[in-house]
Amino acid sequence: MRDLTLYPFEIRPLSQAEGGGYLISYTDFTECISDGETPEEAIHNGKDALLETIAALEEMGLAVPEPGSGGSYSGRFIQRVPKSLHARLALRAKQEGVSMNALVTTFLAESLGMREGQALVSAAGALNRR
Repeated sequence: MRDLTLYPFEIRPLSQAEGGGYLISYTDFTECISDGETPEEAIHNGKDALLETIAALEEMGLAVPEPGSGGSYSGRFIQRVPKSLHARLALRAKQEGVSMNALVTTFLAESLGMREGQALVSAAGALNRR
């Protein structure tokens, strides 16, 4: 039996337009989500969904990701952008002598790094105020 507590998850509040409550998703399984009225209920329901997802993968003879593996991502996604933004990105990539893919990847990585850094600073500040 697998230790389901080893699988990382993300939980977020749902807006009223989304039905309210909380949504849980497992980062190792793109197809495994659940919800609940409270975070605790979402976690409980999420474990049930995770058990079912693992059972379905095993039944189909597919590999079950290891906890913390990040699941299976191809490294590719397609994003439509306005023509004006596309033109600006193409010009900037040409100016820097890199492909547009490399430029956008760098921008995304830098932005995520800044956001994660800000979140860490905010969390540390909250802990220091206690």
